[in-house]
Amino acid sequence: MHKIMNKIPVSVLIPAKNEEANLPACLASVAIADQIFVVDSQSSDRTPAIAEELGAELVQFYFDGKYPKKKNWSLENLSFRHDWVLIVDCDERITPELWQEIRQVIQQSEYTGYYLNRRVFFLGAWIRHGGKYPDWNLRLFRHEYGRYESLGTEHIPNTGDNEVHEHVVLKGKAGYLKQDMLHEDFRNIYHWLERHNRYSNWEAQVRLDLLNGKGDEGSIGSSFLGDAVQRKRFLKKIWVRLPFKPLLRFLLFYIIQLGFLDGRAGYIYGRLLSQYEYHIGVKLYELQKFQGQLNLRK
Repeated sequence: MHKIMNKIPVSVLIPAKNEEANLPACLASVAIADQIFVVDSQSSDRTPAIAEELGAELVQFYFDGKYPKKKNWSLENLSFRHDWVLIVDCDERITPELWQEIRQVIQQSEYTGYYLNRRVFFLGAWIRHGGKYPDWNLRLFRHEYGRYESLGTEHIPNTGDNEVHEHVVLKGKAGYLKQDMLHEDFRNIYHWLERHNRYSNWEAQVRLDLLNGKGDEGSIGSSFLGDAVQRKRFLKKIWVRLPFKPLLRFLLFYIIQLGFLDGRAGYIYGRLLSQYEYHIGVKLYELQKFQGQLNLRK
């Protein structure tokens, strides 16, 4: 009874697919929340069993290739017991210190959402430089007031069924929490490469749209004088037209943004980002050559 009384009145949403390596630690880090949903995409490993064994409410999501993807579908269809929802990926952890801060801020009414700062770990090292920190994500909000924007990219093949690049559009003001959220994937480099192979499909199509004047501004828009997301989208319009992007990506991360201060992990991360940039360029060339249709096979 004492533990139940100490539960924090927040509903946690965890999107998942084949996350048996990460899910136990993720669920342990959010166990203090009063309600926890794991929204699965027909995992072939023990993800569903782990979710149920550790007390989460398991829901299956079936993506039909159209809007909405997993997070927006969950925000629209799950039976949340609480006003506040916290979205946590399987490779993320909410620390006790962050939970205490969450407990305090949800009792206030000034904001309808809060940004969490994510601390990314790679090969066991905190990637503190290279533009990876601070890394603000709007993850805690009153669920009736926030939805992920649609960039019109749901149709792109082999990109997954979960919002990754889309941002939350919030009705009302957002604040910033002081304590960090931890991001550490317990899987190996193979899964990093697999994930970014999907991301590069998405990015290539978005860049083709930018070059064709369609843009990817979504509901948030792009502006050099706007917030961090708007500035990033404004600069992307310039970035897509620059030459030697794989080399520029490495120099930006490793030299200009001081990624070298993160040691060997920083160097490897920078090289992988450069490779990722090259893959985007190759897939963009393929799209242009074959009239906008990715020549992909499962």
